Amino acid sequence: MHKIIIFGNSGSGKSTLAKHLAKTQGLTHLDLDTIAWLDVTPPERRPMEQSVKSINHFLQHNTHWVIEGCYADLIEYVAPSAHKLIFLNLSVTDCVTNAKNRPWEPHKYPSQQAQDENLTMLIEWIKQYPSRDDTFSLTAHKKLYQAFKGEKEMRTENEPT
Repeated sequence: MHKIIIFGNSGSGKSTLAKHLAKTQGLTHLDLDTIAWLDVTPPERRPMEQSVKSINHFLQHNTHWVIEGCYADLIEYVAPSAHKLIFLNLSVTDCVTNAKNRPWEPHKYPSQQAQDENLTMLIEWIKQYPSRDDTFSLTAHKKLYQAFKGEKEMRTENEPT
């Protein structure tokens, strides 16, 4: 497969799997976090049309890719271009454990300390996944998965990479 979307809760292993597939299959990796937010404090979502413009630019310049994120609205937009969908539907407990063990993400945080300072908020966010009804929710992700007509896979645990 040359065009893969990976989605799920925060801490589900999206970035780890995307990086592995990018490396082993020669795919260009797009983390939707990098195009979904404005650079302001407190964090604020970028307008949808700006994120879509970034996605279109990425799609025009890359023929083999893996896109990952938790944004059902952005994934729904790009899904018609994908060959395969991978839904990382791990337990909340597994997602919290992964978040606690994640390495520093320099494209998201200026330091490991800054990332660690955000961990308490992130864990609360992860725990709300089953009960939220927004674009980041289990409900939205299940709808995406059910609606996709191409090849799809649901994983309930992380596989070794």
